Amino acid sequence: MGRNTTRFFDQATVEIAAGDGGDGMVHFHREKFVPKGGPDGGDGGHGGSVYFVTDPHLNTLLPFQQKRRFIAQHGQRGGSSNKSGKYGKDLIVKVPVGTVVRNIETGKIIADLAELGEKVLVAKGGQGGRGNQHFANSRRKTPYIAEKGDPGVSFEAELELKLVADVGIVGVPNAGKSTFLSVVSAAKPKIANYPFTTLVPNLGVADLGSYQTMVLADIPGLIEGAHQGVGLGFEFLRHVQRTRVLIHMLDGWSADPLLDFNKIMTELALFDEDLADKPQVVVLNKIDMPDVAEKIPALEAAFKEQGYTLMTISAIAHQGIREVLFKAHDLLKDAPDPIKFEPTPTYSPVEAPDWFEVEEEEPGIFRVRGERVERAARMTYWEHGDAVRYFQRILEAIGVHKALRTAGIENGDTVVIDDYELEWIE
Repeated sequence: MGRNTTRFFDQATVEIAAGDGGDGMVHFHREKFVPKGGPDGGDGGHGGSVYFVTDPHLNTLLPFQQKRRFIAQHGQRGGSSNKSGKYGKDLIVKVPVGTVVRNIETGKIIADLAELGEKVLVAKGGQGGRGNQHFANSRRKTPYIAEKGDPGVSFEAELELKLVADVGIVGVPNAGKSTFLSVVSAAKPKIANYPFTTLVPNLGVADLGSYQTMVLADIPGLIEGAHQGVGLGFEFLRHVQRTRVLIHMLDGWSADPLLDFNKIMTELALFDEDLADKPQVVVLNKIDMPDVAEKIPALEAAFKEQGYTLMTISAIAHQGIREVLFKAHDLLKDAPDPIKFEPTPTYSPVEAPDWFEVEEEEPGIFRVRGERVERAARMTYWEHGDAVRYFQRILEAIGVHKALRTAGIENGDTVVIDDYELEWIE
């Protein structure tokens, strides 16, 4: 594949929609010789929810470039004789381990699936509306009241893949990271002697013996300006965030390995200030070459001045490999736990379910915002007078009427709730 056609599939934009709840039914029992049967309208079924589940067989977001809409099944409408509608089926979407789900409109993180087999609810199905059987009482024997189904949660989501590995192998292009990974694990990355051979991160599992293993990620070569997205900087740097320890691979053939090291450290810090503070093993590769071997004493002294002990290897000759692995493993014992991107709370601490606010958007037009208020409006059968009066009682009970009066509403003014416009009549 030519360089101009190469695409990197660790981000995707998708549409996610849970199923709508089914409408409750207004119905009265009909039977021969029973002219005035009671209400028997059934409840609507709940809409299906959307769940994301990690799949060990996926390591890219490529499938989400081909399919971008994920919609769960709607709940069915309630029936007569108190029959409830069927629930909509949940939709299970498989994603790679390390997938972060973010609501594009709000910027909130919905889920971070960092563990194998993890299952997370990302969009809850709408609640089915209640049938009129629930609204009968001693004074209201023939209620023309039912609820519409609540719409399911829907949003446009950004999926971002952040690989989950114990150790990230970083360095400039062509430093030998892929060769090192292929030697210490069963991974088979593409290897060649030119920059940017690796266009996707590779994962490998190193066997340390005594039933000890370590997961390594070969992070594609970083260049100056990577933190600004130069090359494939953003795509590669995000994978370093999840690792706990770094193996910083230096190209022994480079004219100045110390300068390369400092450039990479700068790029890490500019992208995320915590990255440069990760524990790391600094490794000079290609010491099987005579010109490289001659540099070792001077480089060891230079890195010692910066507080690092330089280790030396030849990945292609399998020299010094095990020592580097065990050094990284030792650092893992005291390294911080991997970053977990916590979901953003839906409500702030002051926003209880009955929370609402009233705003006069322009003279004579008042908008009411609030999760419960808007939900009640969506579920109201506006064509039934009983249902409208029931909605008004909800507003009275949670204090919306009082707040509107305090805001100065007058007869004939407009009240806007969600997509509904109502006339205020005192």
